Amino acid sequence: MMSRPPIDRFSEEQTARVVRGSDAPDIEAGVSAIRQVLKTLPTRPGVYRMQDVRGDVLYVGKARALKNRVANYVQIARLPKRLQRMVAQTRSLTIVTTNTEAEALLLEAQLIKRFRPAYNVLLRDDKSFPFILLRDDHAFPRVMKHRGARRHKGSYFGPFASAGAVTQTLNALQKIFLLRSCTDSFFSNRSRPCLLHQIKRCSAPCVGRISQDDYAELVADAEAFLSGRSSAVQRKLGEAMEAASANLDFELAAVYRDRLKALTYIQGAQAVNAEGTADADVFALASKGGAMSIQGFFIRGGQNWGHRSFFPSHTADVPEDEVLTSFLAQFYEEVPPPRLVLIDREPEELELLTEALSERAGRRVAIRQPVRGPQRRLMDQARRNAQEALDRHLAETTTQGRILGELADLFELEAPPRRIEVYDNSHIQGTNALGAMIVAGPEGFIKNAYRKFNIRRAETTPGDDFAMMREILERRFGRLETSDPDRRSGDWPDLVLIDGGRGQLNAVCETLEEMGVHDVAIVGVAKGPDRNAGREVFHLPDGRELTLPVNSPVLFHLQRLRDEAHRFAIGAHRQKRAKAIVANPLDDVPGIGPARRRALLMHFGTARAVREAALEDLEKAPGISRTMARAIHDHFHVR
Repeated sequence: MMSRPPIDRFSEEQTARVVRGSDAPDIEAGVSAIRQVLKTLPTRPGVYRMQDVRGDVLYVGKARALKNRVANYVQIARLPKRLQRMVAQTRSLTIVTTNTEAEALLLEAQLIKRFRPAYNVLLRDDKSFPFILLRDDHAFPRVMKHRGARRHKGSYFGPFASAGAVTQTLNALQKIFLLRSCTDSFFSNRSRPCLLHQIKRCSAPCVGRISQDDYAELVADAEAFLSGRSSAVQRKLGEAMEAASANLDFELAAVYRDRLKALTYIQGAQAVNAEGTADADVFALASKGGAMSIQGFFIRGGQNWGHRSFFPSHTADVPEDEVLTSFLAQFYEEVPPPRLVLIDREPEELELLTEALSERAGRRVAIRQPVRGPQRRLMDQARRNAQEALDRHLAETTTQGRILGELADLFELEAPPRRIEVYDNSHIQGTNALGAMIVAGPEGFIKNAYRKFNIRRAETTPGDDFAMMREILERRFGRLETSDPDRRSGDWPDLVLIDGGRGQLNAVCETLEEMGVHDVAIVGVAKGPDRNAGREVFHLPDGRELTLPVNSPVLFHLQRLRDEAHRFAIGAHRQKRAKAIVANPLDDVPGIGPARRRALLMHFGTARAVREAALEDLEKAPGISRTMARAIHDHFHVR
């Protein structure tokens, strides 16, 4: 952690001597801004945000005593180079006081996740963790995969390390407990069992093949299994199989046998050396070459629900225990903490972190470093996995860096690109048209930066790919020019790839030229003869055309970027088309809200009948005045 010298340790003259040089005016301005805030800072717990001249958040920190902590930043000689650069960019601070330091730690993690400041350790993960949700808002509860906010009533089990781990467990649950996974609307409209019942993965409660009481017993067994009481479930199934066999009901005995077999399989697949550990998360940190990796194991009810590697960013010059503390605070911002968290080292703020996680969970959470026994062996396994994951990550990063260097040489860029934007569009004969942008960097795809563009300008002819691309680029770079004219945020691309040939490239170049954007490298990626992968042609603005050997790593990288843009564009187009298919034409009628729409549908039966109704018939509908009837009739008939 950063040391806390007395506030008056350095005078302003000493500070000026420390920072004398080309950056001195910036640092002096930053120190001045901090000193100005110090005059009114309380000595209470709270969170502070340091912001640059444009108001962008540089750093979020928490403190037991705000005045004492923020005062450290004017002692430039005591700061590492990283924080000196931060102070040089600081022009304002935002302060939020809290009741306790634990509240400040939780708020800090929330704000870091929201603003993603450049000088904070960041948990680089743009996906929430998946859970299994067993809903209880229906007479026959549904089991399903769940991500995001917990709005549904029911029991949540997780987190799972990946969607694959959830899918595997859900498949086992269907085989063992025959619980339904269909939506409520699908359930209520069935007249005969679906395929899942035929393959013995559902008990078909939709058509009365099982009573509500018997189904509730299956739900209770599933909850027991997910809560770690699988031995009781196994014993119950074994007894049922023996009873069926004794009664010579061998078909039923075979059903129980298959369910026992599935249960044994999932127990073996989830086995982990976690004796005596019911619910726990295990984290180990590895560090090498300035990079860090954190390995997490998730154990619930003695079962292994997967593991995941994390690679926090902005960790240069940050102590390992501080990285681990920041990681845990951000990780449990969305994931509910278990009763036990095992870590491979004890950070300085262990008591504070324990208090904060206990407050978030609403019960006691223990954080400790195991020293012996099964938990120590489990920690050694996590530590070994963390080191191996870091070695793989460094090797991949080195390879990626080499490829980006070759890419810079190929397209004559000044340096390897830090941000590559790839554009594509998708439509079917001009309908449901949209454009897509994907973003990639040195560490792979940056999925939280992906964007979709609905084609909405009247002058854009449906199906005109050139006009669509012009609209996309005008909107994208128009926003960039407005929000970041000085190009300091990192959102400006170093390389723009266009999925298309010479015509698409020329349309893009003309658009950016008209907007005054001259310093962005643009390349068109055209499919080769017969649209063969591996024979792509790369079009440059100066008229040159480049091809690469079919086994070139740079070609593979460019193909992967192009294919990801195509996948994202096609997926977004399909979503838009599916939404349009189920859209109600009454939604577009001005003045028609949910109540009137419901009244019209109840009176006429279908939206099509409303559209074809005569004016006199519309006036007879309940709740529809003459004026409204005229508006509805004109909307569908007057052109």
